[in-house]
Parts: sequence; structure tokens; C-alpha cells
Amino acid sequence: MRFIEAEEGLPLITGLSYKLDEDHCLLRWQWPDGIQAVYIDERSADRGSYEKGENTASTEGLKLYTREEYKAAGGYRDRIDKVGLVLYTVYACVMENGEKLLIRQPGVENTVEISTGRAKIRYSIRQKNSLLRKYKTVQISVLAEVEVPKDALCYVKKQDSYPASIEDGTVYPFLRDFPAGRSTLPVIEVGKNDYVRLFFTDGRKYGRYYELIPE
Repeated sequence: MRFIEAEEGLPLITGLSYKLDEDHCLLRWQWPDGIQAVYIDERSADRGSYEKGENTASTEGLKLYTREEYKAAGGYRDRIDKVGLVLYTVYACVMENGEKLLIRQPGVENTVEISTGRAKIRYSIRQKNSLLRKYKTVQISVLAEVEVPKDALCYVKKQDSYPASIEDGTVYPFLRDFPAGRSTLPVIEVGKNDYVRLFFTDGRKYGRYYELIPE
């Protein structure tokens, strides 16, 4: 099984739509003539690295769904067990010399993006002063519902008051992705009058996927 690019004369998936019902999603689409089966790709878009229309698909993990199954169920029903954005792509399947060929379409007619709510990222920043030192220690703890890429978050340091935005101080990146669950970062040293706060590196981009909440 492999992908081929769409070209004139090949059957294409059209009219892909969805309906949410509590924790389930129902997909429907128009079947092209002669197609008896499709393959469905379902993936999380939380990391923001997959944009609709990109040709980044792999044949691994795709689910076969036949026209008969579609008729019996009135569409394709899937349980939603992810938080954030979920992308479904439906590929028409044709046979050639006994090999399955999946048609990779241009545009987004065979792709739909579903929002199941933003994943929560809770964080705390604990600081500790020492009377005999010029510095204080700061430790950042992050509790994430899903894996979060390091590029999504940064911490900002400002003297004499807490920074109000990413532009309101000195920006420091993180070196590793945050796994789902609790991550307690190594202690850092800052000046006694310095204050630290977490921000999205790009609020417009990552605010679609995550909600940043101080504990």
C-alpha cells in the first residue's frame, strides 16, 4: 500500500463533514463512483505541527473502512478520546496490479479539523530567598493534559515586578518538550529583585490548542 498524487481522472473524496455527539464524532462524505473502500487517518493536531493540506501523511496507523460499513452505520463513527484539535483525512483507495493505492488529494476537501476543547497546561513557579546570597532560586513546575512542544512555551524574567507579556522582560526558551503529566524543572537562579512568569511563545498560534493556567 502506498500513496499516489491526485490527477485528472482519479476518484476523489468530496463533501467531508462531521457531527459531534458528546464523546463521539460522525463523519460523512461523498463516495466517488467505483470506490468500495477508503482509508482514514486520525491524528492529534495539538502540537501545531500539522496544518491542513500538508502532504505529511504516512500509511502507518490508517484504518480501512468499506462502503458497506459506511452504509450500515450511516457514516463513520469514532470515539473522541483526545483533548484539543483532531484531524481526520479520508483517502480513496484504488487497486492496481493487486496493490492498494491511496489518493493524496490537493487542498482540504478530504480533511476535516475538529475541536474537542483546549488542553489545559497548569504551572506553578516557586521561589526561595536566602539572606546570605545575592540570588534567589526559582523552580517551575508544569502539569499538562497532553504532550506540549518546547517551542510553545517560554519563561520571561523581569526586574522589580512580574512581566505582563512576552515583550515585558527577557525571554528564555525551554530545551525539552513537556510530556503529559507533571514536569518539575531544575532550579534556576535569578536576582533577588527578579520575577518570572510563563507565557506562550505565540499566543495566537498556541492559544488555539492549549489553555495556560497558573496554579
